[in-house]
Amino acid sequence: QVQLVESGGGLVQPGGSLRLSCTASASEIIFSIYAMDWYRQAPGKQRELVAIITRDGNTAYADSVKGRFTISRDNAKKTVYLQMNNLKPDDTAVYYCKAQYGSNDYWGQGTQVTVSA
Repeated sequence: QVQLVESGGGLVQPGGSLRLSCTASASEIIFSIYAMDWYRQAPGKQRELVAIITRDGNTAYADSVKGRFTISRDNAKKTVYLQMNNLKPDDTAVYYCKAQYGSNDYWGQGTQVTVSA
């Protein structure tokens, strides 16, 4: 069982930046074998994949955030990050991290990001 805790959300103006963090309760060795994802869910919309980072550090992004968001991980800190720049109102959502290994998925509780003037 892996517990994930997100932090770093908040209210930001359009064009601003935030960095989200997601820290796992697992050991460093266990954390390092998981692929880590960031998802988001806006009111009235389905949850969507934002970014992924594999155990080897390969990354991929949704088209809507390419060039603005960067996912990274620090296995020693058992933490995955989502650096979000040039935020837009459409980025407003609850952001969730997910750890995945084989058939095992673990989700965090989410952190709210609101982009508004």
